[in-house]
Amino acid sequence: MPPFTDETAAIKVRLAEDAWNSRDPERVSLAYSEDSQWRNRNEFPRGRAEIVAFLTRKWAKEVEYRLIKELWACSGNRIAVRFAYEWLDHDGQWYRSYGNENWEFDEMGLMRLRYASINDLAISAEQRLFHWPQGRRPDDHPGLSELGL
Repeated sequence: MPPFTDETAAIKVRLAEDAWNSRDPERVSLAYSEDSQWRNRNEFPRGRAEIVAFLTRKWAKEVEYRLIKELWACSGNRIAVRFAYEWLDHDGQWYRSYGNENWEFDEMGLMRLRYASINDLAISAEQRLFHWPQGRRPDDHPGLSELGL
């Protein structure tokens, strides 16, 4: 719950990473307020129903999805995050997507604003760095800083 300290913000970031790595749109949507507003590339989902629809489309396209998030900064009810995820498209091309997110939370700790800026880089299978089984990233798997990302 806000206001966040570095420690509580880092926990919030890891919980978000774990939820997104579940690839369960309904589960992920519960972290957002009923009237949550997003900016994600060129899409602007509003509310949980649109978030679920967005994530369903996303994970139908981005198979073999694995994500790492890292706390960048926090203040009050806001958290800044950097992230990278790897995924495979249906043509067999691997990508690493890099980005930053700015989050703002309501008094109940639900995210009401999410602004994401994301860039995609085509990579070869040999360039992949995220090799855990789909689902939660193991605690002993390196994070972004340890991987040099």
